[in-house]
Amino acid sequence: MLGRNGVDSGVAKRAQSTGRSSFVPPVGANVRPLQAVEMPNGTPRERRTIYPDPTFAQSGRSRDSHDSSTLTEEVEMLKDENVNLLEKLGLAEEKFRQSEARTRELEKQVANLGDGLSMEVKLMKRREEMLVRKEQEIRKALISKNDKSEEITTLQQQLQSASEKAAVAERKLNEAESETKALRTMTQRMILSKEEMEEVVMKRCWLARYWGLAVQYGIYPDISMSKYEYWSSFAPLPLEYVTSAGLRAKDGGSNELEETDMLLHDLTVTAGEGNIETMLAVDKGLKELAFLKVEDAVLIALAQHHRPNVAELSDPDIKSSGDEKFTEAFDLSKEEEEDVLFKQAWLMYFWRRAKIHNVEEDIAEERLQMWVDRHGQQPTSHDAVDVEQGIHELRKLGIEQLLWEFSRQEVNVAEGELSDAEDDLT
Repeated sequence: MLGRNGVDSGVAKRAQSTGRSSFVPPVGANVRPLQAVEMPNGTPRERRTIYPDPTFAQSGRSRDSHDSSTLTEEVEMLKDENVNLLEKLGLAEEKFRQSEARTRELEKQVANLGDGLSMEVKLMKRREEMLVRKEQEIRKALISKNDKSEEITTLQQQLQSASEKAAVAERKLNEAESETKALRTMTQRMILSKEEMEEVVMKRCWLARYWGLAVQYGIYPDISMSKYEYWSSFAPLPLEYVTSAGLRAKDGGSNELEETDMLLHDLTVTAGEGNIETMLAVDKGLKELAFLKVEDAVLIALAQHHRPNVAELSDPDIKSSGDEKFTEAFDLSKEEEEDVLFKQAWLMYFWRRAKIHNVEEDIAEERLQMWVDRHGQQPTSHDAVDVEQGIHELRKLGIEQLLWEFSRQEVNVAEGELSDAEDDLT
């Protein structure tokens, strides 16, 4: 179509430039020779034949040949232009297709972008709603805070007061714990151990026995009865208890004698749970007994009651005097035998404890074995003198006092270990 338009435009231009007739036969058309043309004019008679001018026709053919070659060239040029235009058209169509593809891709991207923007818009709306709700909550909280400011102030004051009370209570608690610890320490020091309580019972038995003999033989009649009643209330069976303790010391502390152990247990329970005051009271009673010389008076009374002429046997140093009159042994009365057995059991008990605790260890085992060997034999006057010397030696060496100090030292060590354990727990 473009080619045809180009040809038509070229022909039109040529016709205008030559000033001739606008009719130009197309290239390649058959040109017929000119013929006469009948012109109608009135009746047939008046018709005439018109012949073209030969000169004019020849000149016209030469011009047509020139124009035909020119037209041919122009047609070729137009064809080339047409080909170029077709190529340009193909390129334009390819670019158009590419632009359409890019347009579709952009449309997709725009659609996706629109979806993303819509999601962001939704998120923004949600965030905005959350912010609005938070703002409302904050406003409500501020209003509530203003309403409850007085209540908060009151609660803060109460909290401060409670903190001060808690601090005071904690301080008092620490003071109470310190006092409790001190009292516990004092109590531990004041409460007697099992071994110390057994010693207390032994000494109560000693006091009960000799105040009982004082009542029997009329020694210090104004006070002996009250003293006997007091000490016998703690030790109703003094001879049996001390004898049982001696048997246990003789057997090395074994528990084979069930009756003896039961007796010891019953008398210990009767004595009650002792403390340091109990031991102090017993020591005070023993000092009073020694100050009044009740034991010596009892020995003299026993000797005079059965043998008025041998009262001097009560002297502990009589055997070492060298007087031959007293070198031969003689039998003792029942009361004297009981007194010898009582003192032998006493000596076995304290020398056994001395051996266990390494008190006077150079002689403790020897003394214990000596009294163990003599126990169970029929007592004689020599045994009576020996037990008196043994009691005198025991007191002179201070065995009872050394055992007491050793026992107190063990109590202090146990107390220190208990205190350290409590400190570790706290």
